[in-house]
Amino acid sequence: MTETWLDTLDMKTLAAAALACLALALLLAGVAPLLRALRQGRSQETVERALAARDPARTDAASGGDAPTRGPLWSALAAATALGAQWSAGQLGRTLLPPPDRQLVELAGYAEPARAAALFRFTRLVLGVGLPALSLALLGWVRVAGSAALGAILLLFCGFAVGWMLPKWVVDKRVKRRKAGAKEELPLLLDLLRLLQGVGLSVDQSLHVIVTEFTSVMPVLTAELRAAVDQYTRGRTRQQSLARLSTGFGNDDLAALCRLIAQVDEHGGAIQEPLRHFSERVREQRKLDLKEQIGRLTVKMTGVMVLTLMPALLIITGGAGFLAIIRGLSRIGGS
Repeated sequence: MTETWLDTLDMKTLAAAALACLALALLLAGVAPLLRALRQGRSQETVERALAARDPARTDAASGGDAPTRGPLWSALAAATALGAQWSAGQLGRTLLPPPDRQLVELAGYAEPARAAALFRFTRLVLGVGLPALSLALLGWVRVAGSAALGAILLLFCGFAVGWMLPKWVVDKRVKRRKAGAKEELPLLLDLLRLLQGVGLSVDQSLHVIVTEFTSVMPVLTAELRAAVDQYTRGRTRQQSLARLSTGFGNDDLAALCRLIAQVDEHGGAIQEPLRHFSERVREQRKLDLKEQIGRLTVKMTGVMVLTLMPALLIITGGAGFLAIIRGLSRIGGS
């Protein structure tokens, strides 16, 4: 009696196949709303184009005369943002974007934090479900199921872990880059504050000038100061408006500057002399940091020099001696 392929299946293989089917089902469940939103977006664009063709003057007036071209990529991005916003409520939203990750997204400096948070939720869910199913599909169902069920489970777990953590890694890399930029821009900010205070401007006027005139040279700090100024004009205290700038970047010097600005704004007093001493201390600390980096580079270059320059140096200095020894030994052997 011939044995069919159904008889060769065991419980582990069936379990692996069931997990793979579950991953594909979850992937389809996440892609279906996106496709529906894309169709709705295309329908809305068709209606907008028809209205624009019927009454172009009204459309130009409403859009300011320079409406951007909305292609399929923009529609997909808008649909993903809408889905991410829908998933923000309830336990699912708190799972996809817990409070630490929300603070990380806010600290990343995106122009629209709410939209960035929605895209973060959408990307995390789609990658967390899609990568396991995609990895199983690429490696082949039969080979994965036939080798071992443990391999399929491990593949699903690794794909889910990478898909779940990948958005956070991207945002965290952006945050680290902004922290390094804020550290580089701090001495210039101190000098500008001291200069503007010296010509008779108040703290509010100095911050307004820095935010409006020096965005190109200090992109990170001016963006944070702009948000702090907006919060202050809406009724927040100076300390509350500077809280994210003080605690989010993990920079003690920046936190001390924020405390100094809050104290001067609350109690008054001269700020030029403290800023001068503070600027000197920050520059001295930067010199020490540069010396430390040079010391580390020197140690690293020692190994590189040993691997690259030492063979050439030995050939140049001892090559003639080695050749003389080899020739002498050859003559001795020949005699």
